[in-house]
Amino acid sequence: MSKSLQAIRGMNDVLPDDMALWRSFSAIVEAWLERWGYRAIRMPLVENTALFRRAIGEATDIVEKEMYSWRDELNAEELTLRPEGTASCVRAAIEHSLVYDGPKRLWYGGPMYRHERPQKGRYREFYQYGAEAFGFPGPDVDAELIVMCARLWPELGLKGIRLELNNIGSAEERARHRADLVKHLEAHEGKLDADAKRRMHANPLRVLDSKNPLVQEVAAQAPLLAGYLGEASLAHFEGVKKLLAASGVEFTINPRLVRGLDYYNLTVFEWVTDALGAQGTVCGGGRYDGLFEQLGGKAVPGVGFAMGCERLVALMKENPDRIPAARPDAYVLHQGEGTLEVAFTIADALRRAGHAVVMHAGGGSFKSQMKKADASGAWLALIVGEDELRAGDVSVKALRGGGDQQRIGRVRVAGEFAAILEKAKA
Repeated sequence: MSKSLQAIRGMNDVLPDDMALWRSFSAIVEAWLERWGYRAIRMPLVENTALFRRAIGEATDIVEKEMYSWRDELNAEELTLRPEGTASCVRAAIEHSLVYDGPKRLWYGGPMYRHERPQKGRYREFYQYGAEAFGFPGPDVDAELIVMCARLWPELGLKGIRLELNNIGSAEERARHRADLVKHLEAHEGKLDADAKRRMHANPLRVLDSKNPLVQEVAAQAPLLAGYLGEASLAHFEGVKKLLAASGVEFTINPRLVRGLDYYNLTVFEWVTDALGAQGTVCGGGRYDGLFEQLGGKAVPGVGFAMGCERLVALMKENPDRIPAARPDAYVLHQGEGTLEVAFTIADALRRAGHAVVMHAGGGSFKSQMKKADASGAWLALIVGEDELRAGDVSVKALRGGGDQQRIGRVRVAGEFAAILEKAKA
């Protein structure tokens, strides 16, 4: 026997019952982004590999081992499935001169791809919503993006998500810190594991994120970046913190928070939860003022975030009240010669009036059709049998909340259906 085909591990089907929650999540998030003045943009799934190597950094985990990259021999191009959205969004802004007439607030959503070991909350194909603000140099938009998230969590019905905040200064300040950090790591090289030794010179800040207890001991004694920040960086950070305090948004300063991508500077932040185990970060971002120039454009300040949709939807599942019931307004049944055509036209008229209607298909007894009507979750069953056909009527039966069966004239169904439905839902 041939082996049955299955989805690639880490690239998951989302089945209809879960799609109802996903669609509810997406509707809330997209409406929220628009309310804050962010406009939608869509970038391609595939980009030149050089974009991510240049933006994210050669010594990051993403570029070193997590990108899906290949050579397109037909066009002699090195291509990559996008592992994140910021680099693509900045590339689009440069290519299409989006900031020629002033700053822009943009948002996007869709799949990202990373070649890594799948586990709960960490997949090869995963979905993100991202927001990027281009052309705003001050701390006000940093704070705006963070406060945005703080206001979203209650809309999604989520609790227990806390904010961790840090300032990683300018490139020059990080360079001074990096030199001292490397010296510290070299002095304790005997306690470093293979991964930390590999990163020690290429990307020493990432050593501070190690989960290895021995490496953590070394990291705990390492010089803190905060001690290398100059007046301008400190002032920017104070501005962010004051606006968060004024908005009532609580935060914890995490001096070890550096984020995993090379393009960040100044403000970095993560929203984290303890409800998802090791994959506790549900949203992260920060400022990246040098990325436009890094990708060949003119200097434009930038700041943004990305949120993990799978992780947030998983949290929403913990609250059954947030899971929408995917139920139609009506299920249309028919039984007897000539009833199918009438039922068909009634269903069509109701859909054109804006109602969600399931039309029974495939025949079957009246009893079996009623079972399917009830299983559909519909509020009402509309019945066209031989008696109704002769009388020019439709029988209406409430499937939820009780109520007597009634008959109304076929010509009045579309006009009176909304009132009948509202009564059934009451």
